[in-house]
This record gives sequence, C-alpha cells and structure tokens, in this order.
Amino acid sequence: MIEQFNFDIRLIFAILNGKVSAAINRKLYRNFRMNGLEISPEQWTVLIFLWEKDGVTQQELCNATFKDKPSMTRLIDNMERQHLVVRISDKKDRRTNLIHLTKTGKELEEKARNIANRTLIEALYGVTSEELSISQEVLRKIFFNTKD
Repeated sequence: MIEQFNFDIRLIFAILNGKVSAAINRKLYRNFRMNGLEISPEQWTVLIFLWEKDGVTQQELCNATFKDKPSMTRLIDNMERQHLVVRISDKKDRRTNLIHLTKTGKELEEKARNIANRTLIEALYGVTSEELSISQEVLRKIFFNTKD
C-alpha cells in the first residue's frame, strides 16, 4: 500500500515532529513581544480556550490543549504569577480548582487575537484556500490514525 506513495521521509518527519508548529510558535512569540504582550504560544492556547469558556478545570484545559497535568500546572502557575488567571475552588467539589481569567487576562483578548491572526496570515502567505483545506484534512487524518 505505502509503496505507491513517492514522498520525502525527512520532510514528512520534520512536519510530524513539529518543525512547522515550532517555527510558527517562534514567530508568534516574537510578534507578541514586539507588540508588548508578555505571553507565550502555550499560554495563548490556554487563553483562547478560557476566552470561549471561562471557569474550567485544569483537566479540561489539558484535554483542550493536549498537555499533560504537570505541564499544565506549571503553565497555570506562571499565568497566575502574571495575573492572567486565578484558581478558585469549585463550590461543588472543594478538591477541584476552576481556572478563571482575571481582568488582565480578559483585556488581552482583542490585541492577542489580532497579533495571532496577523501571524497566521504571514505563515500562510502563498498558500491557496484549496491547499490549506487539503492540508488540514490530511493532518486531521494523520492525527486520528495515530492518537492513542
């Protein structure tokens, strides 16, 4: 089956090992900094989720961002130090903390989204809508074929 494909294995593994996402993350990080935002691409993924649904468990954030619990704990600790989020005990279950945006975290939304959109436009320069659509579909298939 696989013999029918003519592919560059180095390129495929570079893509699958995150070279493209690492390059976009570096660009996003630089663009945030150049515009006075002290957030990382990892924090950005958490903020996007919280802007859509505030007051969620750490586990929900792990599931949404594909991060493990220790990584998410570190990320939230840093975001708390920056006054972007706050942990508040769940009234229904005291053992669980809900992660809420602070006023500062909420106020970043418009500026951060604009910077991220510009970064994506830069990253997709010269890519047609059709190419993007095909790429998304291919990556979605690869993801579902390989996720645990």
